[in-house]
Amino acid sequence: MQAYPKHYCGLFGVYGHPNAAELTFYGLYALQHRGQESAGIVTSDGREFHVHKGMGLVSQVFNTEILHGLAGRMAVGHTRYSTTGSSHLRNAQPLTVDSARGQIAIAHNGNLTNAARLRRELEANGAIFQTTVDSEIILQLMAQPSLNGHRNDLVQTIRRIEGAYSLVIMTENELIGVRDPYGFRPLCIGRIGDAWVLASETCALDLVHAKFVREVEPGEIVAVSENGISSVQAFPEHARRAFCIFEYVYFARPDSTIADRNVYKVRVEMGRQLAREFPIDADVVVPVPESGSCAGLGYSLESGIPLEMAFVRNYYVGRSFLQPSQLVRDADVRIRLNLIAEVVKDKRVIVVDDSIVRGTTSKARVNNLKEAGAKEVHVLVSCPPHMNPCVYGIDFPDRSQLMAANCSQEEIRKCLNVDSLHYLSQAGMVKATGLPAAGFCMACYDANYPVSYESGVDKHVIERRDGRLLSLTEAMRREKAQIKLL
Repeated sequence: MQAYPKHYCGLFGVYGHPNAAELTFYGLYALQHRGQESAGIVTSDGREFHVHKGMGLVSQVFNTEILHGLAGRMAVGHTRYSTTGSSHLRNAQPLTVDSARGQIAIAHNGNLTNAARLRRELEANGAIFQTTVDSEIILQLMAQPSLNGHRNDLVQTIRRIEGAYSLVIMTENELIGVRDPYGFRPLCIGRIGDAWVLASETCALDLVHAKFVREVEPGEIVAVSENGISSVQAFPEHARRAFCIFEYVYFARPDSTIADRNVYKVRVEMGRQLAREFPIDADVVVPVPESGSCAGLGYSLESGIPLEMAFVRNYYVGRSFLQPSQLVRDADVRIRLNLIAEVVKDKRVIVVDDSIVRGTTSKARVNNLKEAGAKEVHVLVSCPPHMNPCVYGIDFPDRSQLMAANCSQEEIRKCLNVDSLHYLSQAGMVKATGLPAAGFCMACYDANYPVSYESGVDKHVIERRDGRLLSLTEAMRREKAQIKLL
């Protein structure tokens, strides 16, 4: 129904498999929904790292010849959307470094809330950065043999960073998985025979026929080597959990399981809860594919109102919310869904979607329904209104972009030109997961931020600095072009 929030990134790693690169390729393929701007794989043959990264989809970046050139029994892969750091090849992950501690590759999902401060400290000590992504800050910290006069290890490095992060790290002889102490982002462990796998979601394990072992616990560092798997808790005294509930609402694939809860079933239950909270006398339930399909089914099952797939998605159009350009995103949205007019003509229609964040195309969809002859249009959303920016990696960081933060619900209803508008309550959303509310981050709804952040520090300050340099270069280029014309 609208320009959706953008995903963060997908992580995948393999240890001890002769076809590590191929497995990682398929793992990233399963995680493509988490980022479509760039993809990369780094492998190790025990002597050196082999790297291939590119802009675009996983299937566009890799082919059989490239994968055969990525030798080794250990690999780490990443598919990316730029929540911070612009959409350039230099920011594609995994990032690699050859340091005094050996070769290291890192793939990162999330945002560090103290990234700007750490970067300033590192630059003041002589560090030189090649990218604008948070992951390089972690690499720089890891590469330091000592820290504050003491031997630096991964635990010390992890304790210096703050915010939301899941990491898959490859050294010359280990594959390592890390989750932040709050557990914002998912990360799980799987096994294929004697080989070990790390992945953002269980759907990636399914594709490569890996058996799910368990999730990496919040604050845990898991290391896989020739000696097997070991674990250490970097934050033993930390008890607060803050898993991003928007994974259940929207981000995770419906065939993934998180905290023993199948995402599909949770979303269907959210739809059922919507029907309990907002029973509406209507003729048909129409979900917005694909994001509203599960909740739409739940509403139909609970209410007894027939479900109709009146919106038909054009699968050959890229997922518009993952495009970096607003101009491109708006153009894509106009052709992404087509309406079957016969299904809604002379009907009272309930439209179910998972969220309204910016609301940039919702009005057009509603008008389309009414032009097709719908007598009434009721929009129901399977989560509460997004009122606050996310500082942990979801790309709605600016309050000015959040429709519900700037308009009342009645104003939104009038703007969308709908007969009624209803959002699932926060309590209802949590109830649908079957998990305690205390274990979630819901700051985008209630402004209860689990990790403090410096409100005066703009995460994009580095990006703007680079932007000024690029603007200056472009201005000089244009000036030279004008001189040539004269």
